[in-house]
Amino acid sequence: MADLRVNFAGIKAPNPFWLASAPPTDKEYNVVRAFKAGWGGVVWKTLGEDGPPIVNVSGPRYGAIHSSDRRVIGFNNIELITDRPLQQNLEEIKRVKKEWPDRAMVVSLMVPCDEESWKAILSRVEWTECDGVELNFGCPHGMSERGMGAAVGQVPDYVEMVARWCKQHTRMPVIVKLTPNVSSVVPPALAALRGGADAVSLINTVNSMMGVDIDAMAPWPHVGGKGTHGGMCGPAVKPIALNMVAEIARNPQLRGLPISGIGGVETWRDAVEYMALGAGTVQVCTAAMVYGFRIVEEMKAGLSLWMDEKGYSTIEEFRGLAVPKVTDWQHLNLDYVVKAHIDQDLCIQCGRCHIACEDTSHQAITSLVDGVRHFEVIEAECVGCNLCAVVCPVENCISMVEMREGVDPRTGTPVGGHRTWLEHPNNPMAKDPKPALRPAEMAEPAE
Repeated sequence: MADLRVNFAGIKAPNPFWLASAPPTDKEYNVVRAFKAGWGGVVWKTLGEDGPPIVNVSGPRYGAIHSSDRRVIGFNNIELITDRPLQQNLEEIKRVKKEWPDRAMVVSLMVPCDEESWKAILSRVEWTECDGVELNFGCPHGMSERGMGAAVGQVPDYVEMVARWCKQHTRMPVIVKLTPNVSSVVPPALAALRGGADAVSLINTVNSMMGVDIDAMAPWPHVGGKGTHGGMCGPAVKPIALNMVAEIARNPQLRGLPISGIGGVETWRDAVEYMALGAGTVQVCTAAMVYGFRIVEEMKAGLSLWMDEKGYSTIEEFRGLAVPKVTDWQHLNLDYVVKAHIDQDLCIQCGRCHIACEDTSHQAITSLVDGVRHFEVIEAECVGCNLCAVVCPVENCISMVEMREGVDPRTGTPVGGHRTWLEHPNNPMAKDPKPALRPAEMAEPAE
């Protein structure tokens, strides 16, 4: 039986599935329901300074992009941090942690960018006996206009400075939540590490506008006739998040820094992908808001079953295994050759592969053979781009088959070599260009 327990930057939890700082973790009632459903931890919705509560709009706060079957694939919000009094939140956190001591309780924080503000709130949060704090350096709307959120996360010097303040003024592990609204996530991650942060979490929401109401001629959703940008999450941001997690995990200076992966996690498979790229836990928001807290049951069961099938006893046994295979384009093998193959038994004759290839790619798929409707790959034209497999509506009908010997009929070049752009003769900057393999070099070595 797989062991799903995690120890993330010293914070222990029975499983790696945590609820992210968001509406699902806004109050005791929600969090208790989540723990009863089986979540391993939560990051309590972001707390701010004591004083007049935050004021949210009384109207549409959420927008979405739907697939053709109304599945939510992108979710946008313009909600701000908690609009409940600080002391009320703290008292609820303390009660929940006392009642659920085995669950991870992390508290998200956002206050003005001065040391005294951070020192003051940290001392009050410590009173709750929570397990750690997450510094919200990511919100792209509302709070960033006040000099907080992404306004801090986009400036590495500020990230380092605030992280250092927090490490000086608290005993708790400090997690820095990074914004994706930067040209590279590595500089702020390095800054967090320099500041002493115990871990990073990413990504926060992507700055976005979900659409335009073309009748009202206003951004959608709109409040009183006007709309604004918000933060997008959900399945649509997962590719962005995976890339940023990988960039941190494979950076030599950041190696070993604990990562909590966030962005589009709906299933156990999503979680495994994040963990394969180095994440120790995953945080979930959109899926819980769309499907409810009980989705964690399937997540836990699926992860456990997959681990048993693969022979993994703990998450640490496979965490980060994909990281060494992440590289930059110039290190890819330009002599690697694949050709598309259509399984005629699975083909439904829809023609989407042909149209996609004919109109927008390399004209490498037939539509007629001997006057009969038939879709077949023309290997002399196929570049192995994978477009046909992507657009095919039948899973596994089109596969990409590697050529391991012979000559590529498209280029006339022998296959089986290994040249990157750094070694390719077409690169004017190549230091030691490698020619293509000659036929004699392709032969099997003598016994």
